[in-house]
Parts: sequence; structure tokens; C-alpha cells
Amino acid sequence: MENKIIVFESKRIRSLWHMEEWYFSVVDVVGALTDAKDDLTARKYWNKLSQRLREEGSELVTLCHQLKVKASDGKLRETDCATAQGLFRIIQSIPSPKAEPFKLWLAKVGYERIQEMSDPSQGIDRARENWKKLGRSEKWIQQRMTGQETRNKLTDYWKESGVEKKDDFAILTNIIHEEWTGISVRKHQDLKGLKSQNLRDHMSEAELIFTALAELSTRKIAETEQAKGLEENAKASKLGGSVAKNARKELEGKTGKSVVTGENFLPPKKDTKQIKSKKKN
Repeated sequence: MENKIIVFESKRIRSLWHMEEWYFSVVDVVGALTDAKDDLTARKYWNKLSQRLREEGSELVTLCHQLKVKASDGKLRETDCATAQGLFRIIQSIPSPKAEPFKLWLAKVGYERIQEMSDPSQGIDRARENWKKLGRSEKWIQQRMTGQETRNKLTDYWKESGVEKKDDFAILTNIIHEEWTGISVRKHQDLKGLKSQNLRDHMSEAELIFTALAELSTRKIAETEQAKGLEENAKASKLGGSVAKNARKELEGKTGKSVVTGENFLPPKKDTKQIKSKKKN
């Protein structure tokens, strides 16, 4: 797990990378939005808010995880942490002017999701526009979207065959990925210098194609063998990944170039030496 500090309007928000997601200290966020004078005040506010949410029947509080983050004394102490999705729900329950921009944004996103449910093409168009703004080529965008469709068909099969837990989806995905690439999802992210970013959004065209081949092969094998549950789908995942692995090795043998690379679409890092030099001048 990796601990980090995020600054929100001069307030310190503790966060850590856990189970392939960023988690944030709920007390810190509550304190920042309510202008709490100290941690104790923020903690009392969160205790009352969480009690009210429980009484309302909200499942949000049960989704908060007790994780160890660094306290002001430098020691690791357990505190309630939530994902970005959980935090947005908490923010909705806080009557604060600072929370208003988040609420407006959530209302906009919610409206867009309703539009997408009645017309799925709108969601596709938005995704395409977002990738264009990020500088992706039309060819890359098409491959990314084709790969996502292949992925969706695979996850639909997993759900139908009795795989329901989020962790199980991650396990199967990692089996496929490690089989065809030779490295885990986490190590591939590290190779590309990624933290919370989506790995597929930083794959090359070749990486996207081989990922799609691995997942397509996995689904076809699982369907043929009528795989049920985690264990049987894990076997199909390994076989599907090996199909893409063999294709990858053959291509690499012909080109002499590795398919799996550390290349990404992250913005270039600023040269800290140059920045310090400019400040001095």
C-alpha cells in the first residue's frame, strides 16, 4: 500500500493505494468541507453523519474500510477510508458551500448517465470525444472501443456463470493478463509509471489488440467448456491468455520488438531543476 497526501484548499487529505484503488480518509475530507478546527471536531461530525446514514438505511458506511494511514505523529493508525465513489456519496450529505461544486458535477454526471441509458450511443460519443481531447488517434480510439466491447462480453459471461465478486473479476483478469504478457497487471502499471490511471487507457495499439485476443479467446474457451464459477473460469482464463501469448511471441520473433512496453500517454514530467532555476531568476 502506498500512502500519499493530497492538498485540498490548504487542507491535508490522506490517501493510499489499496486493492487496485485509491482510498481517502473520510475524516480529512469531512474536515476540509466543514472547516473543522481540528481532527477531533471532524471526527465527531463524521460520527454523527455516519449514524444518520445508518438510520436512513444507507449501505455507504459499511463500504468504508478501516485502513492504516499516517497520523500527524507519523504513526500508522486505522481510520475510515472510502473510494472516490463513496466520498461523492458522503459529500452529497454535507451541507457545505465547498461541497456545492461537487454536487453540481454529480447532478450533471447523473443526468448524462440517464441519457446514456436511453441512448447508449451518447456514452460512446462522449468517450470518443474525451480520448480525442487527450490526443489519441482515431485508430487507437477504435481499437480501445473494440477491446472494451470484447471485455464486456467476457464479463457478462462471468456473471452468467456464477462469478459475482469484484475481487474474483480482478483475479481472473490478472490470470489472463499475466499469462499473455508474462507480468501481472500491477507490474504492467508500474512499468508504465501508472498509479490510479486505467492501464488500458495507456496501452499501445498492439497491447490493446493482444489484450482483446486474450479475452476473446478466454470467452470462447469458457463457452465451449461451459465453465462455471471461479475455479473453472480461471482455467479457461489461463488457456485464453496462452493463445495471445503464443501470438505475441511469434510477432516478437519476427520483429525483434517487445509488444509489452513501458510507453504511456502521461503528460511529460516537468524538469524540477529548470523550475527552480526560473524561480531564482
